[in-house]
Amino acid sequence: MTLRQPSAALRADDLTAKARIRNAALDLFAAHGAEATSLRAVAAAAGVTVGLIVHHYGTKEALREAVELAIVEQFAQTIASVPLGKCPPGQVTAARDRAVAAMLSANQAIVDYLRRAILDGSAGRVDLVSRLSQLSAQQVHDLREAGVASTKHTVGEQVVTIMVRQLGRLFLQPLVDRIADEFADDTGASMRPQLVVDVNH
Repeated sequence: MTLRQPSAALRADDLTAKARIRNAALDLFAAHGAEATSLRAVAAAAGVTVGLIVHHYGTKEALREAVELAIVEQFAQTIASVPLGKCPPGQVTAARDRAVAAMLSANQAIVDYLRRAILDGSAGRVDLVSRLSQLSAQQVHDLREAGVASTKHTVGEQVVTIMVRQLGRLFLQPLVDRIADEFADDTGASMRPQLVVDVNH
């Protein structure tokens, strides 16, 4: 698997206009959805003109594409931070899951964007969930070649397992939090349950 370096869109130290535009788009798309966000709003948030957005990206759909590719690159870099050989073979997947969880915890805009993306699935475009599934499939192939991943199950089954482990809590924890809040008098803030998601074949 060839992993690229993180996109400038997700690096706080990159202050180029192109990076600021993508950062602003990520924040606004995550908060309001791409359809409800105008290029004018992105321009205002990034401190640039609409013309500069068009110069760098052309259309809003191309800007959304750039945002999603940047998110996938952030996942790829996070996975690459736990290379084969860094820990015992049996602990690689768990270590990568923890790394992804920490990355998401530090990037609320990515979390919010992913929550919208899972509900969107717009026809006629390769969406973010599909790109992350493909990244997971690359992980499976690499782990199989290294003798770390089992070959008893299909690649598709193993991709589902990775995706559910890494993203399941992302989507279900808000439901857990809401229920806990409704019974806060009984449980107390310190007893708020934390969801753990796993898949058994």
